[in-house]
Amino acid sequence: MGRAFEYRRAAKEKRWDKMSRVFPKLAKKITIAAKEGGPDPDMNPSLRTAILNAKHENMPKTNIDAAIKRASGKDATDYVEVFYEGKGPHGVLVFVECATDNTTRTVANVKSYFNKAGGGQVPNGSLEFMFSRKAVFEFDLPEGMEVEEIELELIDAGLEEIEENEGKYYAYADYTSFGELASAFEGLKIEPTKAELKRIPTTPVEFTEEQMEEIEKMLDKMEEDDDVQAVYTNIA
Repeated sequence: MGRAFEYRRAAKEKRWDKMSRVFPKLAKKITIAAKEGGPDPDMNPSLRTAILNAKHENMPKTNIDAAIKRASGKDATDYVEVFYEGKGPHGVLVFVECATDNTTRTVANVKSYFNKAGGGQVPNGSLEFMFSRKAVFEFDLPEGMEVEEIELELIDAGLEEIEENEGKYYAYADYTSFGELASAFEGLKIEPTKAELKRIPTTPVEFTEEQMEEIEKMLDKMEEDDDVQAVYTNIA
């Protein structure tokens, strides 16, 4: 499928200011999951995944516990998950996933990021066919196990392929198989370091360095927004 764009985005994420940007987004995910499915990770797969991803980013346990507690508080914020689609500089396609307590504010902000970059928001659903929604599990290869062995065990759970990059392994499946694949990993006693639903472009596009500078400026603005949870593009 070609995952170069994912690895590029992953490298970029490492440059984020973890405390000021990533932790609040992770905390919001945890709070939403806890509010929807309860505060016990053993009984709530979504919460379990949110906690797993928070630990992957070295989020302190106190922050995780506080995010879970916030879900059951009297003044718990009601977040809704929404997404927006648009085109940025040089025709780059962008899918923006948000979690917000004020959709009016969020849509206005996202629209401004597109407009200021010379692009524009498009009606939801316009880019749906340009992206495949995938379940992506990042994991380390356990000692004494072969990749082929893991593939055989996971294929009945919807596994499509496993790829390796710089010593890390990535398992891909259709987004509808997320739960089954998570259970299959548990059955193998392999704890993924990260598990996410991602939107992967069906036709990735190459951009020049000069074009990427403009595109990155817009993406940076979006990623800095507290309401934005994830940004996906068709960058190769």
